[in-house]
Amino acid sequence: MTLPRHPRTFLPALALAALLAACHRGGGKASPAQSGGAPPAPDAQAEATRLGGEIFELVDRAADYRASHRGRPPVSLRQLGVDSLTPETLRAIAADSAHFTVSVGYRRPAGRALQQCSGTDVVLEEASLNGGRFHLSCVTSAGSTGTFEVARAER
Repeated sequence: MTLPRHPRTFLPALALAALLAACHRGGGKASPAQSGGAPPAPDAQAEATRLGGEIFELVDRAADYRASHRGRPPVSLRQLGVDSLTPETLRAIAADSAHFTVSVGYRRPAGRALQQCSGTDVVLEEASLNGGRFHLSCVTSAGSTGTFEVARAER
């Protein structure tokens, strides 16, 4: 295809050539399988809600443990009777003399909006005062930290 040299006809012809080239390559959006890339990352809020449900359950168990052990928080998930690994997530607990933090992250964070989220023993109090809503600190796939408000999932 030869392009005209006159300015008024050059731009429309150039646009037509670009359109034809795009159509020839398959045009439109390529699926992730065609482009060779990872599928688009899901919504970060949905992932925070998913991880938050697991965090809430673990914080609840840890609070029960602390109440029945003279105020001493658990120092391991084994003391709570749960595994640190699930098919999708990895879980951890960190405790000092009075408080604890529960972290839940994805085992395979590639293609996800979040890597992990954490919540402290304050999660239970916050959820009871805010109609089941509480805050989590989450690490995004880009490595930045953000706070997400999530709702407690009903059992």
